[in-house]
Amino acid sequence: VQLQASGGGLVQAGGFLRLSCAASGRAVSTYAMGWFRQAPGKEREFVAAISWRGGSTYYADSVKGRFIISRDNARNTVYLQMNSLKPDDTAVYYCAARAGLLYGSTLHTSDFDYWGQGTLVTVSS
Repeated sequence: VQLQASGGGLVQAGGFLRLSCAASGRAVSTYAMGWFRQAPGKEREFVAAISWRGGSTYYADSVKGRFIISRDNARNTVYLQMNSLKPDDTAVYYCAARAGLLYGSTLHTSDFDYWGQGTLVTVSS
């Protein structure tokens, strides 16, 4: 499985961005997908995840109500719509794929099997 994240950039606080993650590989549409982020000097943290059919979504408390994760299995693409961005959202954002089922207890970096290269999001104040 290969993942290619895109859509990052520089935006002012209060603005929005939409990240995309294009996936390729066998049966990739059956994988749960997630977004993580890593700010300078900090550990990589969970942001959002979606089950393979899109019926279940999970969000970190810090982004709940502002970010929306979605997927288009016909295009093998996952999206992260980020609204009301804050300077604290500045980070490199990574998409990831999980071969197993998605639960609320499986939202750690170690629960995901494949990773993209990351896209930088910078939110200015």
